[in-house]
Amino acid sequence: MADKTIDAKGVNCPIPILKAKKGITEVPAGGTLEVLATDPGSVADFQAFCRTTGNELVEQSEAGGVYRFLIKRAH
Repeated sequence: MADKTIDAKGVNCPIPILKAKKGITEVPAGGTLEVLATDPGSVADFQAFCRTTGNELVEQSEAGGVYRFLIKRAH
């Protein structure tokens, strides 16, 4: 179970990333943020987001057109 979940379904980039950027600050270090999105471009965006921020993309999945990302906060 994630510490916080962000529902970014129905909006396109960069909105899911912007919401994640804000949401990750509300999660304790070592905690997890779950992001739900429907934009196929979000797959590459979240990989890049984690690479540049130092947070870890723990899990990534897709079901019924909904992409789920589980991000572990590094610091």
